[in-house]
Amino acid sequence: MRSTPPELARSALDAAPDAIIIIDSGGIIRFANRQVSALFGHEHDEIIGWSIEALMPDRFRELHVGHRQSYMHNFRVRPMGVGLDLFARRKDGSEFPVEISLSPIEDGDSVLVVAAIRDCTERTRAKAELIAARQAAERARAAADESREFAERANQGKSRFLATASHDLRQPLQSLALLNGSLRRLVSDPEALEALSQQDLAIGAMTRLLNALLDISKLESGAINPEVTDFSVAGIFEELRHEFTGIAARKGLELRIEPSCCSAHSDPSLIEQILRNLVSNAIKYTPKGYVRLRSLPEQTGSIRLEVMDTGIGIAEDALPFIYDEFYQVGVPANSTRDGYGLGLSIVQRLVKLLKLRLDVHSEIGKGSVFALTLPGSSAAARSQQTVAGNQPAAPARQSSQVHVLLLDDDRAVLNATRMLFKVEGYRVTAVSSLSEAVAAVRADPSVDLLVTDFHLGKGETGMQVISALREILGKPVKTVLLTGDTSTAMRSLSLDSTTRIASKPVHAEELLKLSNALLRDTAQC
Repeated sequence: MRSTPPELARSALDAAPDAIIIIDSGGIIRFANRQVSALFGHEHDEIIGWSIEALMPDRFRELHVGHRQSYMHNFRVRPMGVGLDLFARRKDGSEFPVEISLSPIEDGDSVLVVAAIRDCTERTRAKAELIAARQAAERARAAADESREFAERANQGKSRFLATASHDLRQPLQSLALLNGSLRRLVSDPEALEALSQQDLAIGAMTRLLNALLDISKLESGAINPEVTDFSVAGIFEELRHEFTGIAARKGLELRIEPSCCSAHSDPSLIEQILRNLVSNAIKYTPKGYVRLRSLPEQTGSIRLEVMDTGIGIAEDALPFIYDEFYQVGVPANSTRDGYGLGLSIVQRLVKLLKLRLDVHSEIGKGSVFALTLPGSSAAARSQQTVAGNQPAAPARQSSQVHVLLLDDDRAVLNATRMLFKVEGYRVTAVSSLSEAVAAVRADPSVDLLVTDFHLGKGETGMQVISALREILGKPVKTVLLTGDTSTAMRSLSLDSTTRIASKPVHAEELLKLSNALLRDTAQC
């Protein structure tokens, strides 16, 4: 080395925060500041005269010689090893990541290189932690996406199952109900009639359980979407009057349904389902007295619908449990059950879905009051016609001249329906597809009534059948549309006055009453 740095320059270099080494063209260390000893662990005088490669891991030394010689022929200020991971080696043999900046200086006829070396262990660790955190976040996001997709597929699968179950599970019950109705018309033996009566009760129990389980499953899966509108409370009350008057009377109870002029704003179908379950529950737990249904307008503009009874009442400590599945008031475990304890669970889920309020007050031995509060309508709603509301009683028999076209892709249901209408005195044609229905009407256009399932085979629907027959006959066809589908899509169907909907499984008496009433109303066609 031809000259040494002045003392001031040496002091400045020793005070620098980074380790600084000056090497000559042969790669020999000519100067090292104090930070070099602190960083590498070597004594200051120990490394002067060493090759710079001595401070590198063995695996980098040979390659570095070539890089160093290339730099000496094309030197400039730049960072060393751009894009590479650089490592140095301490006296104890441990390695650590470094950043190196190179700067050439001239010393007479020779060139020296100043290397500023910085330990970047903490930066590398932080970088690695950030990379690991980012990768973990990406894995978590991927897992969340996968979980969401799985949940969506599960919900879709559940919805498909419910749609299938709603139709297919009701089909055998529909066959049993219609066959039971036919047999009750064909036999006269008292014991046989009693057996058929018991069978009818069993079919009814199976139907209620199936409906309750499917309702809960649909509520859990989010398959029910409320359709909020203004509606008349009186229309719902009238429907419940028709449904429960006979049931209450057979138990010796009085069903008091007070007239209502209230109009509400909610989903009328779901409100009717809530009230149906509450009234049914009240009748079940009232051994004597009455069950009363009434509406009360409130000063806030809301409507309060009350179901009151003189039943057994509910103990205060039991009230928190009445909405649990399979819980029944006063029914010990493993005892004979009248029902399944699902009605109030469905009620609570519907109330939450509609964002309403349901209050209950009860006293043991005096009865209970369930009060549902819902918004009043902004304007008076039109009275809604119920499916079978205000229809005259059905006659015992119909003339064989009345021609009924039956359509169902389920052979068992089709045969049971055909037998029922034939025993009742109708002239019946039974088909199982849209094409067969079209052919039958073209062969004999004297069709007075169409009774068809909504969901048919090969993606066909009862609505397509109605449209096709109307086109052939050039006039509306009186139709009873049977369906096991209880989704909101059914409520959105556009139906005229010649069409009625009945939910499967429909009892024989209900189906015949609906058909007879529709046939009698000739003014609508």
